[in-house]
Amino acid sequence: MDGVGVRAVKEVTSNLIGEEEEEEYVSQSKLYKEFTSMSTIDKAWTFNSSSGRGFHTMFSISQPNLLANKQKKLMLSSTISEDSNGGLNAEWAPFPIDVTGASLMVPSPSGSKLLVVRNPENDLPIHFEIWGPFQLEKEICVPQSKHGSVYADGWFEGISWSSDESAIAYVAEEPNVHKPLFSDTTGYKTDVTEKDLNSWKGQGDWEEDWGEAYFGKRQPALFVININSGDVHAVQGIGRSLSVGQVVWAPTTTGLHEYLVFVGWPSDARKFGMKYCYNRPCAIYAIRLEIRDNTMNKDASVINLTQGTSSAFLPRFTPDGKFLVFLSAKTCVDTGAHSATHSLHKIEWDTKGEPSPAKIADVVPVVMCPEDGCFPGIYCFDVLSKPWLSDGSTMILSSIWGSTEVIISVNVLSGKVTRITPSDSNHSWSLLALDGNNVLAVSSSLVDVPQIKYGSLKKEESEDVIWRWLDVSSPTSVSAEKVKSLLSSLQLDILKIPVKNVSENLKKGARKPIEAIYVCSKSKHEDCDPLIVILHGGPHGVSLSSFSKTLGFLASIGYSLLIVNYRQQYSCRGSLGFGEEALQSVLGKIGSQDVNDVLTAVDHAVDMGLANPSKISVLGGSHGGFLTTHLIGQAPDKFAAAAVRNPVCNLALMVGTSDIPDWCFVETFGTQGLSSYTEAPSPQLLSFFHEKSPIAHISKVKTPTLFLLGAKDLRVPVTNGLQFARALKENGVTVKVIVFPEDIHPINRPQSDFESFVNIGVWFKKYCNANKV
Repeated sequence: MDGVGVRAVKEVTSNLIGEEEEEEYVSQSKLYKEFTSMSTIDKAWTFNSSSGRGFHTMFSISQPNLLANKQKKLMLSSTISEDSNGGLNAEWAPFPIDVTGASLMVPSPSGSKLLVVRNPENDLPIHFEIWGPFQLEKEICVPQSKHGSVYADGWFEGISWSSDESAIAYVAEEPNVHKPLFSDTTGYKTDVTEKDLNSWKGQGDWEEDWGEAYFGKRQPALFVININSGDVHAVQGIGRSLSVGQVVWAPTTTGLHEYLVFVGWPSDARKFGMKYCYNRPCAIYAIRLEIRDNTMNKDASVINLTQGTSSAFLPRFTPDGKFLVFLSAKTCVDTGAHSATHSLHKIEWDTKGEPSPAKIADVVPVVMCPEDGCFPGIYCFDVLSKPWLSDGSTMILSSIWGSTEVIISVNVLSGKVTRITPSDSNHSWSLLALDGNNVLAVSSSLVDVPQIKYGSLKKEESEDVIWRWLDVSSPTSVSAEKVKSLLSSLQLDILKIPVKNVSENLKKGARKPIEAIYVCSKSKHEDCDPLIVILHGGPHGVSLSSFSKTLGFLASIGYSLLIVNYRQQYSCRGSLGFGEEALQSVLGKIGSQDVNDVLTAVDHAVDMGLANPSKISVLGGSHGGFLTTHLIGQAPDKFAAAAVRNPVCNLALMVGTSDIPDWCFVETFGTQGLSSYTEAPSPQLLSFFHEKSPIAHISKVKTPTLFLLGAKDLRVPVTNGLQFARALKENGVTVKVIVFPEDIHPINRPQSDFESFVNIGVWFKKYCNANKV
């Protein structure tokens, strides 16, 4: 494996570079392989131990496979228990099991069975496997004529066991529609078989999908499989006016009927891109489930349970079945921002009669302007299938708090929110699983590899609730010793940077200092290490302090990192995790206030002696690429080098080609862009889009710039970056462009990621003269 990445890079560059640069590719390829070969813990499930001591845990782990250019999926099990001295024992299976072909794995409510779903890469049947403790108990094959692949994307994805474990509800692509047939002799044919060698399938009418990451996928629909008989039924009564997802089985009612609860997105109008976009209206629905004579009841109708809000998703029932709890991104829907502060709500669930629209009660409302160090609001993008402590009313969630990810508890009866992970650390914490009042999590930082943590709930004599966190020794941390050694010479700080030229019209939250994560060597040199300014995308995203293979690699080859969580002066949104007022500001100011925040952060680093002004480079993707290309145009002497990944360079071009053209309007005009959106923008609008874009400053750019572009990106189509790169080249600016033919917006396929960041490292070394480690 040591030579795989090196050979690939040599083949691409051997005719273009000199001997010294080739040596740099070889050196950095070997180093980055140490990072990419690390496994990552994605999920975990806990099960009761037969001995009554501790609990069994299954960890789902992924590891890049460079040769196959895919993620290898592994399963590793352990038994975790506390000893008599309050310490922790963890017994691990000797080896992980390769489960790469599994799309989904979902334990049953009792933990006695495991569902494994395998989606084929062609027209073969979908496989549902029911595993018991020792063997495969049942395998059900569902043909493509019944439905397409089961959704396993983390958003539309929904799969739920019934309480008696006799049935499973899930979301899959609707069946393929019949294609028209044509003949080379008679033209259009109507009464033929597909085996007729004189005919072929046409394409039929084009149908919109949900954009980036969903290209070619058919509409998500709801199905139920009977485990005993193997029968599969499409849930009737929903229709194609809704795209469905996130299904859960409702608590059993006292009557004869059962209900499925799911999230529905209107799909009978223009479909904008769904991936990363919380501003799409959605509601939570219920439908009665009744199967008679081996057929699904066709008389059922859907009930909108959340008519009082424009956004409701990730539904979860309390253990006693009295409340349905869910998250809402109503502020996103109302303003057009793609992400913002979420709120948590509940409705009462009627277990004695027909569910009906209910009064929505706030559990945790949107936080507008938190006091320093206080809870900034909920920024949660996933919820465990069983998120409850043993009291049945306390919910455990991951959320963003400033520049870190934390774990919080929420009492859904009182609304009390408590941060349960340590507050005196810059580490980020990611929630994995619960077992009673015990929590499994992963803690990491940009200079500390992920460590499994075990949290237990303790009550002191004062009745105060105390969380005690212990390390869980694991093979995953042992296997990262080389990376640990590289990171041991680095340190991390979170800087508070006052913003400049604050308008009195801004609300209090928008006038607070911005945060930047600073990573540097522990060793002090006379001359500072070269600095890379790193800008997140979104733009309604956030850069977190959690471990990153790519940023760890860049820091290990001799760079300091300044990772800026800038404000946004448009669309009412900016970096997450700082309260809603910090996200709300003057509208239509893209390319100015956000750019100024980054420049302020850079100047602050220089003034503090943390950066050499002649050795600063900048890196960003998506909206981070928008800022990067703006920066090298508006501050042409500031940066020695730049690298961009699928950057937004020209909104006037993007508005007609992106899967989210509405974003271009909101990006430019703020909330007013929602009402001014049109599929046919006027020349005046296109001119305004151009003025707000980096391409308006292209004549001033002189920074050597590396472009990394995904040819199948629907979010920021490849033409955006190519146009900008060609214009720079025409102006005599040093440019390098790498296009990845099969990649979409993230450019995260293993080989593409590898080639991208090795090239970034070599590019910055060439123009910023970083010292080798």
